[in-house]
Amino acid sequence: MSTFPLVAILGRSEDTQNYENALHRLAIPYHTTLIPEEAQLATHLLLPGGGDITPAFFGQTDHGSLHIDTELDILQLETLSRFVAEKKPVLGICKGLQLINVHFKGDITQHINTAENHKWIGLDQFHYVFHCDLGRRDFFYQLYGNSVKVNSAHHQTVNRLGQDLIAVCRSGDNIIEGLVHRFLPIMGVQWHPERLPKNAGESLFRYFLSFPSGLQ
Repeated sequence: MSTFPLVAILGRSEDTQNYENALHRLAIPYHTTLIPEEAQLATHLLLPGGGDITPAFFGQTDHGSLHIDTELDILQLETLSRFVAEKKPVLGICKGLQLINVHFKGDITQHINTAENHKWIGLDQFHYVFHCDLGRRDFFYQLYGNSVKVNSAHHQTVNRLGQDLIAVCRSGDNIIEGLVHRFLPIMGVQWHPERLPKNAGESLFRYFLSFPSGLQ
């Protein structure tokens, strides 16, 4: 039997090619699906980037959200709930980070004032993110130290953090760019490691994949 985990990518296959390519380069088996029961068979869950989350799911009306896909939101949140219940590792990327925050009863700023600094314009736009002082035990400090230059493609951000979630890094305009769960093997980044240069992107995926499936 393979010693590698099987990663479930919960998304529409036409939108997940970059994530599939990143895992393929690492020789990590993956399965892209929209079926929560299929995803639950995997050891790890990847929640990819995409459009904005339906505002009703975090108690707001729509005032600035774009490219909403409520059906996808429902499937992703249901699958996330299953992985949380089984204490399996989860990595959220961009929208995926925001889904994690919403699941744990946080909310979202639907359009940030500094959106132009985080806009994807056909080529990656880069900026620095900085470590929050957490005793240097979190994944961000272990991988990148005090700061790292990352890419950006979002106009929304975490506002109120969900229960037991901790911000591990922020951008210069105080946007939460990375978070972890206090007890569970759950992490999220606002940038796109699947599009970063090899070392910067793959190190994050390898760290995530090092988590065992299910805490004792």
